[in-house]
Amino acid sequence: MIDLKKLSAGDPRTVARAITLVENGGDGAAALMKAVFPQTGKATVIGITGSPGAGKSSLVDKLAFYYRDQGEKVGIVCIDPSSPFSGGAILGDRIRMATLGLDKNVFIRSMATRGNLGGLSRATVDAVAILDAAGFQKIIVETVGVGQDEVEIVKTADVSVVVLVPGMGDDIQAIKAGIMEIGDVFVINKADREGVLRTQKELDALLSLAHRPDMWNPPIVQTVATESKGVTDLAAAITAYYDYQRSSEGSSVRRKAIARWRLTELLQERLLSDLLNRNGSTEKLDDLALKIAEKL
Repeated sequence: MIDLKKLSAGDPRTVARAITLVENGGDGAAALMKAVFPQTGKATVIGITGSPGAGKSSLVDKLAFYYRDQGEKVGIVCIDPSSPFSGGAILGDRIRMATLGLDKNVFIRSMATRGNLGGLSRATVDAVAILDAAGFQKIIVETVGVGQDEVEIVKTADVSVVVLVPGMGDDIQAIKAGIMEIGDVFVINKADREGVLRTQKELDALLSLAHRPDMWNPPIVQTVATESKGVTDLAAAITAYYDYQRSSEGSSVRRKAIARWRLTELLQERLLSDLLNRNGSTEKLDDLALKIAEKL
């Protein structure tokens, strides 16, 4: 049983156990989330997404250091891809954040996607809610790296940060992946590389064509995460959008859309679980899979 008083106080072991409970869908997970929900809504949830190799983990590391130096408690949820065969995941982001993980005001949790599409783990939303209830003021969610439809971070985060790098053809990928629609702040990381000005101009041109219902003009921030350059500017851009969103009418529309998506997802999970738990459903599924595999 999860001690809610310890959870509210931010006890690391209790927080970890609570996230494990909801991730595994164990007995009491639904009751825990029901108890936790009234205590949420105080944290700023920042989603970091972008193409693999763009330097998301390094940027998350430096951003967390910045917030910690400001005296804030920081929760980090890193999503790693799962093997489609074994179901396992390396969960390697903690290796890059080894120093940060020793700080008592920073909580790092690695989660596998467990086959869930969209760049997020199925239990990411619940994990974020638990960290929020535990008193973490800034919660950073790092996705596995977007492909062409892995853009669900927009349904979880208050501010979505899209990380690009110069010279990787990211302008075309951005159009294909729908990234222009989800980005509240754009980051050109590894800005010490050649081609950064070209990437900046291409992004400016693409953003001028994009239409946002909230009329926000996403800023473009240049960073060199390995040298901590531009991190302060990124934090300022994140705060600017968060404040803008809270002061505009569109914030309630976005929150309603996120709540609706979450309800639909929970309903789908419950219906699928009920269907698979019926007598003979698993055997029937295996039988059909075998027939398809054998082309029968």
